[in-house]
This record gives sequence, structure tokens and C-alpha cells, in this order.
Amino acid sequence: MRIAAALPMTEIGADTAAVKRWALAVERQGYDAVVVYDHVVGAERRDRTPPITRDYDEATPFREPLVLLGYLAAATERVELVTGVLVLPQRQTVLVAKQAAEVALLSGGRLTLGVGIGWNVVEYDALGVDFGGRGRRLDEQVRLLRALWTDGLVSLEGSFHRIERVALCPRPAQPIPLVFGGGSEVAVRRAVRSGDGFLFATPSAESLDLHATLVEHLVAAGRDPERFRVLVQVHALRGEEDLKRGLDGWRGRGVDDVVVSTMRNRMLGAVDGGCRGTDEHLDLLGRTREIVLEVLGG
Repeated sequence: MRIAAALPMTEIGADTAAVKRWALAVERQGYDAVVVYDHVVGAERRDRTPPITRDYDEATPFREPLVLLGYLAAATERVELVTGVLVLPQRQTVLVAKQAAEVALLSGGRLTLGVGIGWNVVEYDALGVDFGGRGRRLDEQVRLLRALWTDGLVSLEGSFHRIERVALCPRPAQPIPLVFGGGSEVAVRRAVRSGDGFLFATPSAESLDLHATLVEHLVAAGRDPERFRVLVQVHALRGEEDLKRGLDGWRGRGVDDVVVSTMRNRMLGAVDGGCRGTDEHLDLLGRTREIVLEVLGG
């Protein structure tokens, strides 16, 4: 089992020196991976469908994940670099393929691309992309990404792309792993069809049920659940006992990665208290890593 640290982007993300110091300290603590979140723009809350009720607005700092991971590829030596998750349908597919390939090359193959459909209607509007078709667009994007990373000349006549004999150069030395995030059976089905793993946002009872559904779909599709990566995110601010209870439910379920978040954010299930500055985030990460190892083993 591996343990990843999620960058507390909304709290130290605007301070580049703090981000670098955090990443280097995480690597020294023995964490196996760094996870970064994604939003392109903040938005004023207003009545839309679905409503924007998350703790993310125009004043919340979010660094651009692929550019940031290129920077961290040079700053770090060992940790895996993971997007958790990139809102892929609101982005240009070929450009993402190029950027991800570059990060993979800069990092010596340490990139894992986590992707999902997102929830922010206003963000999709700002980027000129239809929010309603994001699921179907993501399915087609994954096909195109994999082809661009592995094939010579690529052509695709799809619902969202018209590509004729294009090539990505340089391509990554090996295909970039694709992990899906989400909280629905639809997201699980998509991951089973075309993903290498699935990121569960919380260790909740609902996530446990969704994991059981994931295993059922993997078996039905003829895929080996033991070869499918399972990542579970936990929220350190919810306290040691809550953390242990949440992790305990995942015993024996083949968890490959535990992602530790120290960020205070309602959308991540942690709203009370909080860390003041980089050092407190790092201290909490150090304590939480020991708890994860205690409950789930090394």
C-alpha cells in the first residue's frame, strides 16, 4: 500500500515557495505521491442547475495542475505526481495530451492522470464547453488520449473530435496511467471500461458500497480487480478516531493508495478547525501517515 499527500491548494497554493517546501518535505516524510486538485476559474455563487454550493469561489487559490506538476517534477526526485482529478471535458483533449506527455517526460514517468467530469457549471461556461455533454465527451477524450500517447499517426472521427493523421512528438516513454474519480455508478462503469483505477473521494459507507459495485463490474467485464488501482482519500481534519473508523472499513478491500488531505474545505468533507500555515499541514501529514500505516499496514 502507498500513501499520497494532497496539496492543500486553497490554503498555501498561492505561495510558490511554500508549495515547493511542502512537496520536498512530503517526499522526505516518506509519502509516495503528491496529489493536486483542479479548477481553472473561481465563480460567484448563483442559482444554477446543479447549484454551486461548494467552498470554491472567485477568491479561492487554485494552481494550474499540469503546469504545477511540471514545476514539481524538477523540484522532487521520487514521488509520483497525480491529478486528483483533472476536469478533462472542459479542456482541449490534444492540448492535455501534449501537456501530460511533457510532465511525464520531465518527471521520468512519474505522472498519473486522474480525470473526472467536474461539477462547476460556471467554469464550463467560461471555457466555452457544453456542461450537459461532459460524460460522453470524457469517454471520447480517453480514447484519443491513449491513441496520441502510443500511436504514430492518429485519426478520429467522433462526436466531439475531427482528427486526421496527427502525431504527438515527443510521446511519453510509456502510456500514462489514467485514474477516474467520481461518486456514482456511472463513473464506476466508465472507469471499468477504459481506466486503470478509481479514486474514492471519502472513506464513507457510500464509497464502500460503490467499491463493491466497482468489483462487480470489473468481474463482469473480465477484468482482474487485483490489477485495478483503488485509491481512497481521507480527511485528516476530521480527527484521529474518525480517520481510524473510516480506514477500518477498507480493510481487506485491496486498497492500493490512501490519499491524505489536510485541507479545510466543505467539498472534501472537512470544515472545522484547520491548519495555520505550511508547517501545521506538514505536522498533520506526518501524524496521519502513521495512523494510516497503523490501520492498513505498510
